[in-house]
Amino acid sequence: MNTLILLSVLPILVLYLGLFKAKNALLPVTIVGLLGALALAVAAWTKTNSALPIYHGMMRFDNFSVAFSSITVISTAFILLLSKEYFERISSHVAEYYAIILFSLAGIIVMVSYYNLTMLFVGIEIMSVSLYILAGIKKSDFASNEAALKYFLMGAFSTGFLLFGIALIYGASGSFNLDMIHKWVLAQQKIDPMFYIGIMLIIVGLCFKVGAAPFHFWTPDVYEGSPTLITAYMSTVAKTAAFAAFLRLFSICFAPLSDFWMPVLLVITIITLFIGNITALYQQSFKRMLAFSSISHAGYLLFAIVALGSTSANSVFVYSTAYSIASIIAFGALILVQQQAGTDNFEAFNGLGKRNPFLALVLTVAMLSLAGIPLTAGFIGKFFVFSGALSQYQTTMVILAVVNAIISIFYYFRVIIAMYFRSSDREELAVPGYFTFVLGLSAILTIAIGVYPGFIANLI
Repeated sequence: MNTLILLSVLPILVLYLGLFKAKNALLPVTIVGLLGALALAVAAWTKTNSALPIYHGMMRFDNFSVAFSSITVISTAFILLLSKEYFERISSHVAEYYAIILFSLAGIIVMVSYYNLTMLFVGIEIMSVSLYILAGIKKSDFASNEAALKYFLMGAFSTGFLLFGIALIYGASGSFNLDMIHKWVLAQQKIDPMFYIGIMLIIVGLCFKVGAAPFHFWTPDVYEGSPTLITAYMSTVAKTAAFAAFLRLFSICFAPLSDFWMPVLLVITIITLFIGNITALYQQSFKRMLAFSSISHAGYLLFAIVALGSTSANSVFVYSTAYSIASIIAFGALILVQQQAGTDNFEAFNGLGKRNPFLALVLTVAMLSLAGIPLTAGFIGKFFVFSGALSQYQTTMVILAVVNAIISIFYYFRVIIAMYFRSSDREELAVPGYFTFVLGLSAILTIAIGVYPGFIANLI
């Protein structure tokens, strides 16, 4: 659990660096700390997936935790590498940005490693409170203030459902420990109705956190109003952690009762897919399109939980990795284009293929991956998810998901068409070196996973 300890100490160090005006040291120290956290996480991986409970069984750092901790730390490092000048343009208190992001990451490590429902709640709250602050950190920006208020109100509302559900689960089973709850479920000939109500309330609370419909209303406005790099962090790192927590709970505790909750979650999944994809079609803002797109991807990830099985963890991990990498490219490109054009509409990308061929190329790779086109990581992610769903359900359900994947091609390809088939009188767009490194490496990883998925598909 050294990863959690390091990520708890690192933000305090970053705050002290800010206090002593060592701005130039903030990013290097943060990245070195994240690399250290990544190394400590990877060192805990074992071929036998053996892990001893820690903190009196409240957490467990097994291969599941290692995999999801690693991808969240890597994604955070990529996002922060893009922040070299971004945070300085919007605030003079840069240390606070880094520190709050790192505090939220510590909560995320708890979320992917919990083995007790109280630790699930603690992890979610550490992450959520940090994100409420980050959403509204541009205090002079009305849109950022609105995003923070909406996020806080909806987040607090969803936390109530989650806590009530956890209380009912405890009231029925007499334990917060996941193993004890699992054993209690298996030992019962007739499950207490209170337990079923608890499951439903937990589903509602977690669906709020992952942005699944019809609990998605906060997502577009919060994503649009928050600073773009913060939106990238919410959309990738926070979403990955929420799904990891969702999957761990349902695969360990509630799998024997799948006949009760799976139909409910399946309806939520289908609604999420259609609302996310159809609404994204009508967006004129690239950033808002990515917000509705994230809702649709929540639907695809829910398929892996609905089709609960031995491959679900790998499916969620591969899909989350593919989605995170492609989204980082998309938001990074958006930052550069928006700085030049002053808008995030699709028209701002017109002629980008001529203004900066490299940026257009990596953004094309990201859009193809998000659309699930073969030879990209996004295709492999969808393949894993759909394969698991086919093994559990009728083909009709997977056909609905495939139809939604086809719908998504239309709005993802709008960007590609704008870059290569629309003209623009804007001047050439320069890409800083650190952007080139992050976006280029992300594009290479997207293709590498699409061509050879085996090197990450069997980590759990």
